[in-house]
Amino acid sequence: MEKKLHDKELGAIILRTNHRAVRYSLKISKGIIVATMPVEGSEKILLDMIRKNRDKLLEALRETSSNRLVLNDATRMQTHTFTLHIFRTERANFYMRLDKGILHIACPQQTNFDNEQVQQHLAGILEKALRHEARRVLPVRLEELSRQYGFSYAGVRIANTRSRWGSCSSSRNINLSLSLMLLPGRLIDYVLLHELCHTVEMNHGERFWELMNRVTGNQAFVLRKELKNYRML
Repeated sequence: MEKKLHDKELGAIILRTNHRAVRYSLKISKGIIVATMPVEGSEKILLDMIRKNRDKLLEALRETSSNRLVLNDATRMQTHTFTLHIFRTERANFYMRLDKGILHIACPQQTNFDNEQVQQHLAGILEKALRHEARRVLPVRLEELSRQYGFSYAGVRIANTRSRWGSCSSSRNINLSLSLMLLPGRLIDYVLLHELCHTVEMNHGERFWELMNRVTGNQAFVLRKELKNYRML
C-alpha cells in the first residue's frame, strides 16, 4: 500500500507499507524519498522519523541531484561502443536508433527536458541500449579473458545493478552490471578479471591481490583507483 505526500522542502514523499519489512526505513529513489514501514506499523512514527531526519534527507537530496545525470539535447556521452546523440525532431513520438557507433534518440520538438517523466523515459531508452550492448560484448570478453588466464566460471548474468560493477558467487556464477559499458576498455577488463579472480580467491586477501596483479601486469591498484572516478548509471 502506498500514499504520496508533498513537502515544500523535501518534495515528493512516498509512504509505503511492505509485508516483508521488519523495521521502519528511509531511502531516496530517483530523487524521491521512500519511507517504508511494516504492515503493523504506525504512519505517525514514520512521519516522525522523516521529521527527525529532515536535515539529513535534504543533504542527501542535494547530493543526489548534483550527481544525477541529466539527459537533454546538449548531453555529450561516450560509452564503450557508442556515442550518445539526443536531438529534437518534428515527429510526435520518441524513438531510438543505434547505427554505426551512434545511439540516436529523437525527441519531439516541444520536449521539456526538465520534466521528471521525460528524464525517466530517456534514462530507460539509454538503459535499453546499454543492456543490448552489454549482452553483446561482456560475455564474449569474459570468455576471452578466462581462456587467456586459465580461469573457469559457471555462468554469467547481466543486470542493471546500482551498487556493484560486478560480483561472483560461491558457485562461480558471475554477475555484471550493464553500467560497465560506460567504462573504457581497460577498466572493463579490470572488473572482469576481478570477478574471475574471485572464482579462485573469494575474499580480498593478500593472495587475491597477488593474483590480480599477475593478470593486470601489476596495475591492479592503479586501475582500482581509476575506477573510483566513474559512476554507475
